[in-house]
Amino acid sequence: MSLSLRDQMLKAGLVNEKQVKQATKEQKRQQRLEKKGAVEVDETQRQAALKAMAEKQKRDQELNRQQQEKVERKAQVAQIRQLIETSRLPKLDTEDYYNFVDHKKVKRIAVNDMVRNKLSSGSLAIVKHGGGYEIIPREAALKIQERDERRIVLLNVVSAEVEQEDDPYAAYQIPDDLMW
Repeated sequence: MSLSLRDQMLKAGLVNEKQVKQATKEQKRQQRLEKKGAVEVDETQRQAALKAMAEKQKRDQELNRQQQEKVERKAQVAQIRQLIETSRLPKLDTEDYYNFVDHKKVKRIAVNDMVRNKLSSGSLAIVKHGGGYEIIPREAALKIQERDERRIVLLNVVSAEVEQEDDPYAAYQIPDDLMW
């Protein structure tokens, strides 16, 4: 069983019973006077303590916010990595290359005719991954662009396969029974 400070001091012989009773009596008298308002209570220490607690709480909230942002950034990086690794096209070993610009430098990646056409039409995209570049489908590139648009190196606008240009005879119908 733990002893109070008063009991410990009595046991050690630092104070006697008379001093303990006098200190207790003085403490009760001080509390009575504070309740009546006869003695001015020292509010500066209490206010300083409240101010320190408010500042500590504010610092703690800021640290928690920073830690939460760090966790969210790590989660985004992991999501992007997973999207790229699950949807990337296999590397090709060809002599045909597709040239693109990354930070004012011309880079190239090996492609075949089908991949070149899809890159040009916008159905495939090029992204940065692990110090290199990967080719991924447009849907995955759009998801990555939502999370971190700096990872997208090339994402062309989807173009219609055959666009009708200004045809002067578009208003005229061709008869079904026309023979050449």
